[in-house]
Amino acid sequence: MSSRRNPSAPPAHRSRPASAALWAVLTALVVGLTACGTASDSGSASPEAPPGAEDGAFPATVATKFGDITVKQRPARVVALGWGDAEAVLSLGGQPVGASDWLAFGGDGVGPWAKGLYKKSPRMIGTLEPEFEKIAALKPDLILDTKSSGDRTRYDTLSKIAPTVGVPKGGDQYKISWREQTEMVATALGVPRKGKALIAETEKKFRDSAAAHPEFKNKTITLGSRTSEGFGAYVHGTGRVDFVERLGFRNNPEVDAKAGASFSIGVSREDLDLLDADLTVMTPIGIPAAKISDDPLYRAVPSVKAGRSVVFDDETLSAAFSTDSVFSVAYALEKVVPLFAEPLT
Repeated sequence: MSSRRNPSAPPAHRSRPASAALWAVLTALVVGLTACGTASDSGSASPEAPPGAEDGAFPATVATKFGDITVKQRPARVVALGWGDAEAVLSLGGQPVGASDWLAFGGDGVGPWAKGLYKKSPRMIGTLEPEFEKIAALKPDLILDTKSSGDRTRYDTLSKIAPTVGVPKGGDQYKISWREQTEMVATALGVPRKGKALIAETEKKFRDSAAAHPEFKNKTITLGSRTSEGFGAYVHGTGRVDFVERLGFRNNPEVDAKAGASFSIGVSREDLDLLDADLTVMTPIGIPAAKISDDPLYRAVPSVKAGRSVVFDDETLSAAFSTDSVFSVAYALEKVVPLFAEPLT
C-alpha cells in the first residue's frame, strides 16, 4: 500500500491492529536495538538532533489522550508520524530522522513552504499503516503522532519502540489545531519558549488578516470536498475550520449539527443545499476541479448560484489549506485568504 495521500483530509478509518507475529518481531527488534544503544545513550547528539534544549526543559511532560508522557532528556532521534508533525519539528529547528508524507508531496514529504529545511532526507514511513519495523530500525528516542486517528493499538505499538506523544485528549480523528500541535511538539523537544514565540507570531498574522478583511466577521462558511465517492463537509474542531474561524467566519451550523466522531460528514447529492452558506469553499480530492464547479446540482446551491463560492483548482493552495501546520497556515494566509475575500466584496 502506498504511504502517501492526496491533498485531502486524513481518512476516517483506523490503522489495522498489529498481528501477534508483528508484536513478536517488534519485541525482538526493540530488544536488539536497545542492547546496541541509541544516540541518547551515547551522551552525544547525532547530526539529526533538535536544537539545544532550553534551561529547565527536561524532564518534559506532555498531556495526551493516553496520559501524561514524560520525555526525560533532549531527544536526539525523532520520528514524526502525525499529520504535519514533521513540519512542526522543522519549524522549531529540529530534523526528523523519519517522517510520513500524508499529502503525497514526494521528496522529503513536506510542502513548498518547508522546502530545503532538511539537512538530510528522512526515512519515509507509511501513514495509516506505518511500518513498525522500519521505525524501530531508526532507533528513535521520541516518536510524534500528535495528529492521527488516536487508535489505541497504533499508540501501544509505537510506545513499545520509544516514548510516543500521541493525540491530545479530544484529539481523535485528526482534531488538533496547528497551535496545539506546535505546543506539544515544542514541549517534547525541550523548546517550549520557542514554540510559544512561533505561535504568537502566527496568531498575529491571523489577527492582521482578520483586521484586513472585516467582511469575514460572523459570516457563515462551508468547507467541503468532493471525492470519487461523493461530497462531504468539515466540522468544527478540525484544522480547516479552525483556520477560517480565526479569520472571523462561523462554520456552517447545519453541518456542525450533523457532526459525529469524525472530522467530516457526508453530504448526499439530494442534500447539496446543506453546503449553502455566506461562502462555500470546496476542495477536489482525486478528481478534477471541474467535477465540482461544472456539476449542475452544485451550481444550484444558493451560495454557488449567487457567486459566493471558491473551488480550489491549485493543488499547492489546497495542500496549504489542508496541511494546517504552523508553516502552511502562514502560506495559506498569504495565498488563500484573497480567494475568500473576492466573492464577498
